[in-house]
Amino acid sequence: MSETQVSQDQELQDKLKSLELEQRDESSPVGRVIYWVGVLFALAHIYFNTLGTFSELYVSAIHFSGFALLCALMVPAYKASSAKGQRWVLGLDIAIGVIAIACTVYLILFEDALYDRGVTFITSDWIVSFVAIGIALELARRTTGWFIPTLILIALTYVFWWGPYIDGIFGFAGLSLETVMFRSYFSSEGMFGSIARISWTYVFMFILFGAFLVKSGAGDFIIELSRCAAGRFIGGPGFVAVLGSGLMGSVSGSSVANTVSTGVITIPMMRKAGFPARFSAGVEAAASTGGQLMPPVMGAGAFIMASYTQIPYVEIIAVSTLPALLYFMSVGFYVRVEAMRSHAHAVEFETRKVGEVFKEGWHFLLPLAVLVALLIYGFTPTYAAGISIIAVVVASWLSKNPMKPRDILDALAQGSRNMATTAILLVAVGLVVNVVAMTGIGNTFSLMIAEWSNGSLFIMLALVALASLILGMGLPVTAAYIVLATLSAPALYSLIAESQLIDMVMAGNLPEQAKVIFMLIDPDKYALLSAPMSQADATALIAQVPADFKTQLLEQALDPAVLSATLLTAHMIIFWLSQDSNVTPPVCLTAFAAAAIAKTPPMATGFTAWKIAKGLYIVPLILAYTNFIGGEPQDVLRIFVFALFGIYAFVGLMEGYLEGPLPILLRLFSGVAALLMLWPHNSVLIDTAGLALFLALFIYSRKKRAQIA
Repeated sequence: MSETQVSQDQELQDKLKSLELEQRDESSPVGRVIYWVGVLFALAHIYFNTLGTFSELYVSAIHFSGFALLCALMVPAYKASSAKGQRWVLGLDIAIGVIAIACTVYLILFEDALYDRGVTFITSDWIVSFVAIGIALELARRTTGWFIPTLILIALTYVFWWGPYIDGIFGFAGLSLETVMFRSYFSSEGMFGSIARISWTYVFMFILFGAFLVKSGAGDFIIELSRCAAGRFIGGPGFVAVLGSGLMGSVSGSSVANTVSTGVITIPMMRKAGFPARFSAGVEAAASTGGQLMPPVMGAGAFIMASYTQIPYVEIIAVSTLPALLYFMSVGFYVRVEAMRSHAHAVEFETRKVGEVFKEGWHFLLPLAVLVALLIYGFTPTYAAGISIIAVVVASWLSKNPMKPRDILDALAQGSRNMATTAILLVAVGLVVNVVAMTGIGNTFSLMIAEWSNGSLFIMLALVALASLILGMGLPVTAAYIVLATLSAPALYSLIAESQLIDMVMAGNLPEQAKVIFMLIDPDKYALLSAPMSQADATALIAQVPADFKTQLLEQALDPAVLSATLLTAHMIIFWLSQDSNVTPPVCLTAFAAAAIAKTPPMATGFTAWKIAKGLYIVPLILAYTNFIGGEPQDVLRIFVFALFGIYAFVGLMEGYLEGPLPILLRLFSGVAALLMLWPHNSVLIDTAGLALFLALFIYSRKKRAQIA
């Protein structure tokens, strides 16, 4: 390898490293301690999630303290230049980890004594609770910056200090500091509440599952299979990036890690094929972001969604498949259009036939098959993940490189390392969620969003998207979804459900048990409910229903399955919109990581990725205005097919190109075709007209390109 190539590789590694946390060397003595602590802690979590019967509060506390030790050892408090300074920092970090463990031991040993005193704090209770929360804040600062600690401090002080001084809807009478500290640390509501439980169950087990898959060689198999399946087509390297990144992202759970691991292969491949550098980086960033939308794993958000909605995880991944395919096809359409415009060619590289690669690596699919089968059969996700981890090891014995004991230990350690920052983040965010529950500010925020939107679903979606973007500038995707779902999901769910209720009133199909509620509110309106009415009249009629009665009205009027699908739709919309911070400037780490590999301007690459990832906004609109989730199979399939062509037509509008260039007038016609197929009119005739217009433009552009060639 030439000196120039070595220098370039080193430069790339330095750029990628700048996007990562400053961590201690894995080969150092501290690194070896981290390794074995990670192994032991991973084994402990497997036990907790399969055979253990410990109190959930205690397990959550152990989960926090163990990962606090790991995180403190992995990420130094600050970067010291001298050897003496580094020793001081290491001593501080060890002390923080040990104190975190001591706080958990205190909780376990003296919880009963606290209740025997009538939940009256003594000096040691004050010290332990303050120190534990302080450690959570400090470690959150190290891993994610100042945004989360600041948000937590604002939330906690609001409850016991400055809340009573605020007038208006955000005014709060306040609670005592003792009550706040008890609920934040000693109860199963704050640090060790539902978010922490999700962290040590679903999230950790599936991050560990992903670590085992990667260690077994599944990542290499995915990339090689993607090469064989798409690499030889025109623009094939771009499709390799879309397919490979989507499959890898599904199990990795991190869009940045996905970009770094697959981008070093796919971006140079796309450049070699003739794609522009910035476009290549944008495609990789957009595809890697979509990995967390792809079943069966979907990163951490799907498990949190299952916990929030109480909808089975299997049902969530089932309804997520077609929307995820829409997203990846939308990125693929950009790839095809750019391949035509840039005259990208097929890249000749050593590949084998798909059948040959599949024959050698089919066993990598066995763990995923085991996972899905166990979930469908009814086992809990955590138990299914535990068995699937064993399946990864057993399946590797069918390959040329079976996992040895050292490989298993490496996977256990890596899983813990991958989880450390996420665990601290989720435990810390639990403090904010607890404040929302204690103060009722979530309901206030939901009412405020509903008031601002003035009954307009589109305006509410825009407000949620804006809030998601702002939160995403300081919060990772998982935390942004948690906060946003806590604050806005009730309002979004209510508005979507009300829109269905309005449709029933307009058609005069309101069930009798629902009409009774109107008898209590305004008997004069009862007679009007048996006949069709205009949308304005129906909306005005529903607006008269007091908030206390509205929930009951929805339950009486709408089928429970419809309400469940509506709730899932609201959370799915928020989950999708929470991904946009990965590719939306000014803070878009996924795009920045791709830019480092492609050697392109980070901000310009971010805007390119944002354009290519437009499916993140289009699909939520489809979810909101149609029965894409929860509809009859034929309706869902119809929506999917026409949305697919509608998104392709939208790409033609954005790029001014399909199979060939489109003049400005035809470019606008492509936008019309997209509107006809994507607009929620529920008319097959209009959809067909849009499809016919698109096909005419497609054929025209193809002939135009042939004439130019």
